[in-house]
Amino acid sequence: MPKIDISRVPEQQGSGYPAPFSQPVSARVRQALGNAGGLTDFGVNLMHLPPGAWSSQRHWHTREDEFVYVLDGELSLVTDNGEQLLKAGDCAAFPKNTPDAHHLINRGTAVAIYLDIGSRHADDTCHYADIDLHLQRDADGYTHKDGTPYP
Repeated sequence: MPKIDISRVPEQQGSGYPAPFSQPVSARVRQALGNAGGLTDFGVNLMHLPPGAWSSQRHWHTREDEFVYVLDGELSLVTDNGEQLLKAGDCAAFPKNTPDAHHLINRGTAVAIYLDIGSRHADDTCHYADIDLHLQRDADGYTHKDGTPYP
């Protein structure tokens, strides 16, 4: 297996969320390591989350498992059951089709670094608990919960 040169993997800042939902995630930086290695069944992302930034909007998936592993810093894991502090060496798992919306927030003073690993299913649906946002992967992008597309 060839070594991946992380310094050559492009950094992508922000998210694909429509405004105004993109704002809390705008400082997030992602490097798609799985894509760089040619993986197609699951994704591996190296994430950098500056102080105050969110990993995503709170969400859960119908067909995708997710796993995060904190490499450096501290993150607040926010779920339907409240908040838990994750420190370097901590991890969390989010099984598919478990309606417990989650995301990470960096409430600290330093950039937090973590791995975000997840399966990839073209027919996944992503539910957002706190906002009027819906994503059906095999459709055309984000919609309102009533199915109306965002501009």
